Amino acid sequence: MTVQTSRADVIARLTQSGQRGVLRFLTCGSVDDGKSTLIGRLLFDSKLLFEDQINVLEKDSRKHGTAGDEIDFALLLDGLEAEREQGITIDVAYRFFATEKRKFVVADTPGHEQYTRNMATGASTADVAVMMIDARKGVLVQTLRHTYIARMMGIRHIVLAVNKMDLVDHARGRFHEIVADYLKSADDLGFETITPIPMSARYGDNVTRRSESMSWHQGPTLLEHLETLDIDSDVQNEPFRMPVQWVNRPDLNFRGYSGTVVSGTVQPGDAIAVAQSGLTATVERIVTADGDLDKAVAGEAVTLVLDREIDRGDVIAAAGARPEVTDQFAAEVLWMSGDDLLPGRSYLLKIGTATTPATVSSLKYRVDINTYEKKPSRKLEMNGIGQCNLSTARPI
Repeated sequence: MTVQTSRADVIARLTQSGQRGVLRFLTCGSVDDGKSTLIGRLLFDSKLLFEDQINVLEKDSRKHGTAGDEIDFALLLDGLEAEREQGITIDVAYRFFATEKRKFVVADTPGHEQYTRNMATGASTADVAVMMIDARKGVLVQTLRHTYIARMMGIRHIVLAVNKMDLVDHARGRFHEIVADYLKSADDLGFETITPIPMSARYGDNVTRRSESMSWHQGPTLLEHLETLDIDSDVQNEPFRMPVQWVNRPDLNFRGYSGTVVSGTVQPGDAIAVAQSGLTATVERIVTADGDLDKAVAGEAVTLVLDREIDRGDVIAAAGARPEVTDQFAAEVLWMSGDDLLPGRSYLLKIGTATTPATVSSLKYRVDINTYEKKPSRKLEMNGIGQCNLSTARPI
């Protein structure tokens, strides 16, 4: 195979602005559902691979591949030698690509239960979860676990990617059977959208082009859906919040508070308050490496210059919408330690940019990941999900 793609063309595509901004999504699901293959296919079909990369991929496919004489697109993501030897994803792999309509940041996350923490890491910054399901196997326990974690991490949009449809003869009935099975569990979790798409990532069917073998599917391809999905709005309409990462003090004449806006908007002249102490000030400038801004919105990393020096605190908020400060609260927890979470024990709690001692005063329930039923429990085991009450050493 020869692909004539110049480096200049690839770089131009990656640096184009896109009409709808940046969308961050992750692929998740159980082991061997085709997550890495899907992303590899997206990069390949988007013509964002250099010719030398394809040559290396062809060579690696002959050595490590699982697709016979064809290219194994999963090897574009499975970069660790241990991943190639075992044929599974272990770490989170991030890739970037762009179309004329949008830029994308995609996280390929592990499907194995042992590496659930890495899936949660990828989900924590994503806007959309592409939930992969092997059409032969259907909905599995890890499918349900990853769906619940996606909801916990604030993801509002799910793409239900029923993959390997070529291995079930592109059967429409099998696709709808899997979709119905999945919706029985996921419908009650409160996602804004769940979009089912039948596909074969290995051959590109319904990934970037419509499948002739599944002409019965009247919905969009995966790329069409991701290009047009509206993910803006809500977070920018919420009250302004910015955890302070550090105080920027390059010299005696400048003092700014640096961090990433996590919700709302801010502009010069706005009154702000330190969430914990309630001290107030007015924003004079919004500084970035590319110059001052007239307004900063959720997702932007900025430095705020205020009209007076104040105790930095942990979070800067809109003065008229200061968040509640407390030393006791309930939290839904994904427990990833090998040691059980037990009531009465003290832990270090990381919240935003702050770390404080905290005690689990009680465990209210754990979630049965097979049914999402909430059950009484005295502990949380590794990869367990539940809700507990905590007390902190200082108000947060």
